[in-house]
Amino acid sequence: MAQIREIKKRMVAVRTIQRITKTMQMIATAKFTAALQRAKATRPYTERIRELVAEVSAAAGDVDNPLLGGRSGGPGKSVGKEILLVVTSDRGLCGAYNGSVLRNAMSEIRKRRAAKCEVIVETAGKKGLAFFRFQKMDIDQRHSFGDKPVFADVAALADRYMADFVAGKIDAVHVAYMRFVSASRQVPEVMQLLPLTVAAETSGKTAQSTSAEKGSATVYDFRPSAEVLLNDLLPKSVKVSLFQALNDSVVSENVMRMVAMKAATDNASGLGRTLKRNFNRARQAKITTELTEIISGAAALE
Repeated sequence: MAQIREIKKRMVAVRTIQRITKTMQMIATAKFTAALQRAKATRPYTERIRELVAEVSAAAGDVDNPLLGGRSGGPGKSVGKEILLVVTSDRGLCGAYNGSVLRNAMSEIRKRRAAKCEVIVETAGKKGLAFFRFQKMDIDQRHSFGDKPVFADVAALADRYMADFVAGKIDAVHVAYMRFVSASRQVPEVMQLLPLTVAAETSGKTAQSTSAEKGSATVYDFRPSAEVLLNDLLPKSVKVSLFQALNDSVVSENVMRMVAMKAATDNASGLGRTLKRNFNRARQAKITTELTEIISGAAALE
């Protein structure tokens, strides 16, 4: 009897867990749909800003700007300090999301420290903060953007990064986050936010496509000057790149939580079927035992 009662309690507990995980899966699905729409809405603008910066930089030649790496107008002498912003979630139960981002961040920290560089760690998300505290690592600043990052808040953070970089207080800014590729693929990566680099291959592709379309290299006449354009485009590129990274992180978090909760629901369903089968077997064995005792008692009275 005790075994049957114990199995029944477990069946009730498993059904309760299954209802909870099913509800969390539905919530994560709704949040994923909304976050995906926001990320898709900002991605074309982000990509076009980057392409425009590449085109103007390639056509303008050697234009000085303190936000560009390897330019004569750079921040100057290296100070041996870099900022790493680690973007994690505020809540758990999202599969390997936080673990993948944090492993990637720790690998980046070890690599930078091996190069004799001081890494200033900043976090966005409670899970990252708890992890670094457990590792007994100092956190310079913590940020909270929630499930719906606001561009004004992200722009303020990007302005601070750019001000410190231009002032020569730091050498670079990197962002460790989960890049969203598709619903079935999310890639943890470390993006270099500052200094901005114009990829040579991007410039080459732009020049080749322009030449192929018009038959000759395009000569740009800038009004206003290329330097003025870059002074306006480069800060925007930094802000939208950081904003896109945060949006990708939210999408990745919700899709991975959705998958994890679906797996938990399926596992609870399978465990419930197993417990029900064990319950029926235990009850049948108890009934058989009782019948055997009754028959044995009746036979003893004859």
